[in-house]
Amino acid sequence: MKTARKVMITDFGEPEKMSLQQVDLPAPAVGEVQLRQSAIGFNFIDIYQRKGNYPLPLPTGLGHEAAGVVEAVGADVTQFKPGDRVAYMNAGLGAYADYRNVPAEKLVHIPDNVSDEQVAAMLFKGMTAQYLLRKTHVVKAGEIVLVHAAAGGVGQILCRWAKALGAFVVGTAGSAEKCAVVKAAGADAALDYSKESWPADVLAATGGKKAQVVYDSVGKDTFLKSLDCAAPFGTVVVFGAASGPAPAIEPELLNKKGCLFLTRPSVFPHNADPAVFRENAAELFAAIAAGHVQASIGAKYKLEDIVAMHRAAEARTTQGASLIIP
Repeated sequence: MKTARKVMITDFGEPEKMSLQQVDLPAPAVGEVQLRQSAIGFNFIDIYQRKGNYPLPLPTGLGHEAAGVVEAVGADVTQFKPGDRVAYMNAGLGAYADYRNVPAEKLVHIPDNVSDEQVAAMLFKGMTAQYLLRKTHVVKAGEIVLVHAAAGGVGQILCRWAKALGAFVVGTAGSAEKCAVVKAAGADAALDYSKESWPADVLAATGGKKAQVVYDSVGKDTFLKSLDCAAPFGTVVVFGAASGPAPAIEPELLNKKGCLFLTRPSVFPHNADPAVFRENAAELFAAIAAGHVQASIGAKYKLEDIVAMHRAAEARTTQGASLIIP
């Protein structure tokens, strides 16, 4: 039996509620793989779960995604072997650890031309962008794409990837400083959605044309105006609620706005089937290898520094992705 280090919480609250503990890690069970984790991703949902915004059974670990190397495999595991580089994003909470047992069906091989750190920094966010751009609405060259919260992790990936697909990309953000980040991420136009004029500014940026697809993770503050920015028969995708839930509407409004399509998807159902997850991940890894998308890694922390990492993230003093390097 191996000894692993794992971040745990027994109560919800401030970052100090997290503690690094030594736990016994048994050999991998049937269908499991034991990993030595090399890079662990951080997502803001980790903070919400630590604080109890999304209550979890206690005690619990934290963290959703990581990359690492296979140390051992359990019975009936045939697609992985010791030494393989792998990653996961939805194998149950507990990614904040140096060693971990994970169901083999949750793992994907990492290709040689993509680093563990890039994968850990963007698998969750990149897989979100993948289904939005390649499944929810298949972006084509020449289309106009509107991305809200484009300075965020998912937003920047959406901008870069949509540009690589040949789209004209308009990104919005909540300040002039964040709009500069949007431009650096490759958007053709970057607009401040805190200004009342932003829907008119979208039309000005596109020469009066509306978007074939609007990706809206802001919700309450942007949703109704997002409907005004979609072209006839266009799609409005609500995939987050940073400002609060999008308001309820009557279906007839979609007809009046141009026979629009409205959807509220999420990443996990799109990747629930192991084979589909690996196909989708392969598309993301190819985009990373081609340089179409990339993660800007702003800070790296040890497991011992997990409290400091959460404090910095909550204070918004970090830029780019934060990684835990066990």
